[in-house]
Amino acid sequence: MNLHQFRFVREAVRQNFNLTEAAKALYTSQPGVSKAIIELEEELGVDIFTRHGKRIRSLTEPGRRILTSVEKILQEVESLKRVGKDYAAQDQGNFTIATTHTQARYALPRVIGEFTKRYPKVRLSIQQGNPAQIADMVLHDQADLAIATEGISSDKNLVSLPGYQWQHTIVTPPDHPLLEKPHVALEDLAAYPIITYDANFAGRPKIDKAFELRQLQPDVVLEAIDADVIKTYVEIGLGIGIVAGVAFDPERDRNLRGIPAGHLFGTNVTHLAVKQGAYLRGFVYTFIELFSPTLNRKLVEQAMSGDFEAYEL
Repeated sequence: MNLHQFRFVREAVRQNFNLTEAAKALYTSQPGVSKAIIELEEELGVDIFTRHGKRIRSLTEPGRRILTSVEKILQEVESLKRVGKDYAAQDQGNFTIATTHTQARYALPRVIGEFTKRYPKVRLSIQQGNPAQIADMVLHDQADLAIATEGISSDKNLVSLPGYQWQHTIVTPPDHPLLEKPHVALEDLAAYPIITYDANFAGRPKIDKAFELRQLQPDVVLEAIDADVIKTYVEIGLGIGIVAGVAFDPERDRNLRGIPAGHLFGTNVTHLAVKQGAYLRGFVYTFIELFSPTLNRKLVEQAMSGDFEAYEL
């Protein structure tokens, strides 16, 4: 058996059991992929895939266990390659961060500005998506690091660490009646049209839960994944907005006013996550420390090794 066979098996699964697409993804021929998989099955003495004619349809029970081992082997191979590259060039390479728009737009600029000063030879890439897409990018080695509030902390295949805490902010036009209230309640918000995040972003589940517990039905007239979009529609008078606190800046957003809403929706935690068993290059540890100074290299390495108790901010 060899690594080519392992890659063919993994890619066949990734391409929904389409060997033609798997061959295209690996820049080889479909007959070559099929032949290599059959030879691996013969060597192992079991069928990895169920078949209908010449087409593969799904994984067999032993095939699922074999795929797990194949993923681990190929992950170790990638880690070995990264070790070599890291020791050959400690201050350069490619670094891809998968994150949401809110993090990319508001939380990362300061960190990236400092990081690029320290590592000018590192080619940095930011890939945006929803939490599920972000996790998938890291799991499939398309990104080195994930940053998000939802989703990534519950994935057992990721090592997740808390980055920073934040609360929501209510944004309104400068003359809105809510600004006259000394203490804004959920009932007050429910009286107005609301513009806020899509269900998968920036603490939206906590917003929905808060209204649900009070048996209130908010009038959400617009959902978006982008705080800038939310604020734009607040400015034109479509409703009041609920955004991540980091997305509101009184100096920048001079046509809006902000009301802290932590007492209504609680505290959220943005997490950083890496793939279980991944090898992190030195500059990735530096980036993590810049993003969250409470996370030093020792803490991250303990988490990666599994020798790590629950850590909270």
